[in-house]
Order: sequence, then C-alpha cells, then structure tokens
Amino acid sequence: MKIALVGNPNSGKTTLFNALTGSAQHVGNWPGVTVEKKEGKLKKHKDIDIVDLPGIYSLSPYTLEEVITRDYIIDEKPELIINIVDASNLERNLYLSTQVLEMGTPVIIALNMMDVVKKSGDTIDMDKLSIALQVPIVPISAVREEGINELVKISLDYIEKNSELQPQVMFDEEVETVLDSIMLKLDDSLGVQKRYFAIKIFERDEKVLEKLNYTISPEVEKMIADFEEREDDDSESIITTERYGFIIRKLQGIHTKKHQSEMTTSDKIDKVITNKYLALPIFFLIMWGIYYLAVTLGQETQDITEGLIGNLGGAVGAFLENAGAGEMAVSIVVDGIINSIGSIFIYVPQLMILFFLLSILEDSGYMARVAFIMDRIFRKFGLSGKSFIPMLIGTGCSIPGIMASRTIENRRDRDMTILLTPFIPCSAKMPVFGMFIAMMFSDATWIGPTIYIIAIGMIIVSGIVLKKTKRFKGDPAPFVMELPTYKVPRLKGLIIHMWEKAKSFIKKAGTIIFVTVLAIWVLQNFDFQFNYLAGENIDDSMLASVGNAVRWIFVPLGFGDSWAAPAATLAGMLAKEVSVATFASIGQVMPIEFSQVSAFSFMIFTVFAAPCFAAIGAMKREYGNWRDLGFALAFQTGLAYVFAFLVNTIGNLVFKGTSIVQKVPLDYTIMEEVSESVDISLGGNVVVYAFLGIIVASMIYMLFYSIRQKAKQN
Repeated sequence: MKIALVGNPNSGKTTLFNALTGSAQHVGNWPGVTVEKKEGKLKKHKDIDIVDLPGIYSLSPYTLEEVITRDYIIDEKPELIINIVDASNLERNLYLSTQVLEMGTPVIIALNMMDVVKKSGDTIDMDKLSIALQVPIVPISAVREEGINELVKISLDYIEKNSELQPQVMFDEEVETVLDSIMLKLDDSLGVQKRYFAIKIFERDEKVLEKLNYTISPEVEKMIADFEEREDDDSESIITTERYGFIIRKLQGIHTKKHQSEMTTSDKIDKVITNKYLALPIFFLIMWGIYYLAVTLGQETQDITEGLIGNLGGAVGAFLENAGAGEMAVSIVVDGIINSIGSIFIYVPQLMILFFLLSILEDSGYMARVAFIMDRIFRKFGLSGKSFIPMLIGTGCSIPGIMASRTIENRRDRDMTILLTPFIPCSAKMPVFGMFIAMMFSDATWIGPTIYIIAIGMIIVSGIVLKKTKRFKGDPAPFVMELPTYKVPRLKGLIIHMWEKAKSFIKKAGTIIFVTVLAIWVLQNFDFQFNYLAGENIDDSMLASVGNAVRWIFVPLGFGDSWAAPAATLAGMLAKEVSVATFASIGQVMPIEFSQVSAFSFMIFTVFAAPCFAAIGAMKREYGNWRDLGFALAFQTGLAYVFAFLVNTIGNLVFKGTSIVQKVPLDYTIMEEVSESVDISLGGNVVVYAFLGIIVASMIYMLFYSIRQKAKQN
C-alpha cells in the first residue's frame, strides 16, 4: 500500500517524510530540493510505502515536478494522499488542496506548522475546516514531531475504509453547468475522476487531452469559448478565480488572524537582508565568515587527521615489513593506498564544518533569500533566478545540482543551467583548493570565498555571452518562489544534513577514488614494459609518459613545466579529489614546483574545466543528446583554458624577475614547513585582485551595455 505526500515547497513535506519513515533525507529550505519522488517504509508498518512527491504549487503541468506528481496520482492511484498544508499560509496552500480533492483519491490534510500559528496568536477551527472541506484535518508540527502519531492512526483507519473521495461542488453555478455538460461526454470508466478531467478539458490542458486521447469537439469548444467571451477571461484564469473564491468563502469564521496588519519578525529581518543595496554585501560577508571558520577550525582538525594518517601509514608499513612483505607490497599499501587516500581524507573534517555551517543557512531560511537576491542580478543578464537553485545544490555535488535543473520549465534556461552549474565549486574541488591554499596562500583566508565570487561572476558573464547566441536567445522564464519564515535550525537536522554530504564524499573516496589511486600507483611505479621502478627513475613511468605527452597543452597555463601537474589534471577528470591524491603520490618521490601564480592558475582551471565523469553522465541524461553535451564540455574547458592562461600571463608580466614569484616544492609531506618558510602572499593577492578586477569591469560594461540597448528600444 502507498501513501503519497503532496504539498507546496517549504510546507514541511520532506520533514514529515523523515518523521514518518525515519530515513535521513536532506531537508532543504528552498523550492526545488525535492526534484524526484522519494520512497520509504512507514515506521512499524513495513507493508506501507511513503512516497514523497515533488513540492508543487498546483497540479497544472507547467513544470516537471507538477507533471511527476499529477501522473503519479492518476496512474499509480495511491491508497491515500496526505496533503501537507502550511497553516501559517493557509489560503495560498489550500489552492493545491482544491485540486487534490478533485482527483478521487482519499485525502487527509496535515495542517503543519501549528506551532508557528499558535505563536502568532492566530486561530483555526479544525472541526469547521474539516466539515468545509469534507476531509479529516490533523494539526501537526513536523519539525517538532508533534501530532505525527495521531496522523498515522487516522491515516491507517482511513485506508481501511477503502472508499473513494467524492468530489464536491466548488465553483459558481454557471461554471458547474458547463462542467456537467463536459462530464456527460466522458466515459463512465473514469469514475470519480470524471470531474477532474472535465475541469482539465475546460482549461484545455494539452497533457490531459493527450493522456485521455481526447479531442475537444466543436460543440464543447463553442461552449467554452462563449463562456470565456461572457466572462471576458480565459478558461484557465476563470477556474483559478473560482478556486480562490471557494477558499475565501470556506475560511470565513474558520481562520482568524490576530495581527493582520503587523509585520512579522521575518518581514522585519527581510527589510535588511533583502535590501536592494545591503543584500549582496551581507551575503558576501556571511560567506566569508563561513569559509573563514571552516578554514581556521578545519586547520586544527586537518593537522590532527594528517598526524593520524601518517602514524597509520608508518604502523602498517612496519607491520608489513616485519611480516616479510616485499618492497612493492609495502609501497602499494602505504604509498598507493593509505597516503594517497589519506591526502584526501584530511579534508573531511574541514568539509564537515563547511557543510554544517551551510546547512544552518539552508535550514534557517536564508538560502531562499539568496535565490531571491541572485534573481535580481541574474535577470539583468538574461538568466532566470531559478538557475541559482541548482547551483546552490551544486555546492555539495554537481550531479544533484544538474538534476535539479528539471525544475526550470523553459528549455533554453534549463540547458544553460546544466552547462553553468558545474562552475560552482563542489565538495570534490574543495580538497584541491584546500591543498593549494594551505601551501601557497596560508595567510589569505579570503581565497576560498573569492573562488566562489569568481565562479558566480563567470556564470553571469557566460550567461551574457550565451544569451547572444541563437541557441540560448530569449527572455528568461518568470521566477515565482516563496520566502519561508525564518526558523531556528534544529541540531538533529543540521547533523543529518552535514552527515549526508560528508557520507557521499567518504563513499566516493572509498570506491571510485580508491580504484583510481591504485591505478595511479601502478602507472607511477611501472614503465610500459611493466618493469617495477621502486620509486626510482619515475620519469620513465607510464604516468610520466602520459603527462609528458600532454604537457605542452598546459605550458601556457603555467603548470606544464613538468609532467606532474598535467597528469594530476587528467586524473582529476575521473574525480576532482584524485588530483590531490596524484600530487601526494608523486610528491613522495619527487618535488613538484609551483609558484603562487601557477597555483592560482591551476585552481581557476579546476573550477571551470569539464566536471568529473559522473557529472558528465548526468549532463548527458539531462540533455538527451551528444551534440549539446559536446558543446557544453567544449565551452567549459575552453573557458577554463582561456582564463587560466590570462591569470598566468598577467601574473608573470606583473611579477617577472621579482623574488615574489619563486618556485616552491609541492611536497605534501612538508606542507607546513613550505608554507611557513616562504613569504609569497603578496604576489598571489595582487593576481587575484587583478583577475577580480577584469570580471567586475566586464560585468559593469555589460550592465551599461544592456541598459543602453533597452534605452534604444524604448
């Protein structure tokens, strides 16, 4: 048996899903986090599946989430729908309820966030509301897990009745007359869903007409057209007006607001947080604070983890030697596995701190404001604000971020979002940045957030460029979203969120990265005749041969002087973290030289180049063809190459011949000694500022250009 959860974004649907199933699902606080349905078993009832359907505002098929939800209810016919309604936004949430009630499936309304309603002093008469809507109403607080047991009990009792929900008359008498005429022409096999399909035919819903294989007859079309002319409105808008009229009539005397005209606490905070002039500085200040804490606190944990991994490697090596293991066996276990994977694992505590702090922003409701703030900027440059939601998700991993682009109904905007989302640094790229920042920019805590600023700037510049092309030309889709009330995040939810992202990183390190570092060890320690090099003559290894073969490509970028960096770049195509493992593995045998300029160039190339193979696979699934995928990968890698070249060229022109641009051995095992003994922070800082200046100047130019173009049109 199946129970489907249906509700608006931010209504607490996924939180209720967690409470009902006990599963550790990610609970975000912005629209679009639930892109596909999730399933789980009801606690203590393994024969009942709970299906978490995408958050939607209506069942009209404008977005993929609405199509998924509607098709599931019609085709799968769950035994029960639990409609989660945000009690603090009752009128707006009940719009979806009026549509769900028409579909014939038994419905229970879970009136969520009752703690917020009580705190505000508002009152809702549950009994009258239940009678008005003719369905059971259960008050709950999903985040506090209040009323959940009562909801489960009533749901199980309701399922046992096994009765279909008879749709009630909701609309004006004249509208009902037209709907009755349409229902007479529909097949009786549709049962209680006849009214729902009649309404969709009245609205000329193309997807429903296609599903029913139904063609509107001239007689019905004339009936609808005459009614539209009489009402001076289109049929879909007429139904929308009728729905809200029904809601307003039913809520009279049921929902009483204590402070109708007073501003809420969230409204007062938003006057500052979303202010036209203060919003962006506040956002950048918050992000800087988060990365400052993640870097400074993470450095302490990083040192401890590094020591533990070093001790583990030494202990395992000694054990194997005492057990009589050969040199090659010791090397593959200690150097190939423990030290290489350990070079990535030392960043896990730092990443967990970062994930924890970011989850505070998400669960508090601030991330929804960020999407709203960025919409103002994106829209000026031809991008939809909806594009920023997948990019926010992409900070954890590009794959779910790419998949979240399905929430964008406009195909041009969706395709552009898929292309640009990998530009946002994901958790896989963080170890690469962490390694270079620790060694080359140890005193520059702003480097981390600066990478994100550069990424966002490049997304905007790329959007401007792409919108000029025929492939992406057109106005961005309108962006409507809800700003949820601010909440104090619960520690349990923050830990779940942090662990889910960290677990994904660790799982990846234990599978894909494990196999990859073993392959790298083999390539590094054997030549093409499969002679074991034993850490000597590494320049004759297969890895060195591959690196030398492509080294010339990276010479203009500043890190093609030796084969090590090109080899690490190629290894990073499998998974970005593998670049760090490759550097660590090579660095144990030979010094790898970087300057601050070439190090920053490498970081820029890593940010914008084509993502890992898994993300490329996700892009292929979303595009559905090789042509668009090929264009996206070429654009990403081409842009990465051009801007890494600019960083290296400008940096070396500015600091040529000075002591500031000096080569530093990139030996992972002496990271601290290198970063403390060489003072080269000035050079990199100036290069970064110069690069930021180029981006800002480009953005200002394009802004004035777009304003001038609009002025000409007017």
